[in-house]
Formats: sequence, structure tokens, C-alpha cells
Amino acid sequence: MKELVSKINPEELVLTDKLVYVNRVSKVMKGGKRLSFSALVVTGDGNGYVGVGTGKAKEVPLAINKANANARRNLIKVKMAGSTIPHEIVVKFGATRVLLKPAAPGTGIIAGSSVRVIMESAGVKDILTKSLGSSNRVNMAKATILALTKLRDLKGELAKRRPVARVEDEVVNGG
Repeated sequence: MKELVSKINPEELVLTDKLVYVNRVSKVMKGGKRLSFSALVVTGDGNGYVGVGTGKAKEVPLAINKANANARRNLIKVKMAGSTIPHEIVVKFGATRVLLKPAAPGTGIIAGSSVRVIMESAGVKDILTKSLGSSNRVNMAKATILALTKLRDLKGELAKRRPVARVEDEVVNGG
């Protein structure tokens, strides 16, 4: 059963956009090469909301504007435990694998490339990360967002796994 995901309204949040990567793409045509640009942008409020977007256009500013709009459309809410994430997770996207691991307070963000930008934009203060496999910036960003969407709240998960009635029976029966 699919979870109902409520759309996050970007107008209600104070979002900051960060340009991660601009790539020049050329297409060989009959008359020569046609140049275009693709941009990767991360947007977030630094308080649990983050989004990633890509845009393509003939000029760099247009590509960045498209990527910003795309990132605002794809906002997610990050589940956090204090200043870090609730549990460790490994996610694969394409040939890229990303490991996210909770860290003790004061550790900081131990991450590289687009993973660091996403964590800063999401407001995660303490985390250990490792990128495995391909270092493609777009795939790393998408893998990180996928990992953040798969995070679960530990208290909620424990409540689902262990019903209250069963716990009361164990206490009463001594077992």
C-alpha cells in the first residue's frame, strides 16, 4: 500500500537555493555542435525540508531557473533525531551507493560533493556519509534524497512492532 504523501507548499517556507553543478552538453548535428547546459540545484530551509532539481536549457541562467523550480516542486520532509538522522541507511541509485550514518553531537557533516550540500540545506548538523560506486553528482544527489525519504522515526516504528496489549500481558503474566 502506498503512503499518502501530502504536497509541501514552498511558499510557506523560507528556502535557499544552492547550485551544485553545471554541465555543458553538446549534441553533434549536421551543421556542427549544438551546445546546451544542465544544472543541478539543491533547495532547503535548513530546518528539515530539502529538495533536488535538475534543469536543461540553451543558456546557463535558464537552466538554473528550471532546476530551482524543479527542486521546489520536489521538496521532502527529513525525519531527524536531534541534530542527526534516526538510523543508518544505505541506498543505491544507478551505479551510485550512498551510506548515511548518524553521528554524535559536535561531529559535524562528514560528507563530500552533493551529499554535503543536501545535508546542509536539510539542516542536519551531525552525520557521517560515504559514497560508494559512481561519483556522478546527479546520481549521488538523487540517492541521498531517496535515502532521506526512506528514513523512519524510531519511536513510531517500535510502537508498530510491539503492540501495547502484548506488553501489558508480559508484565501481568511475568513473561
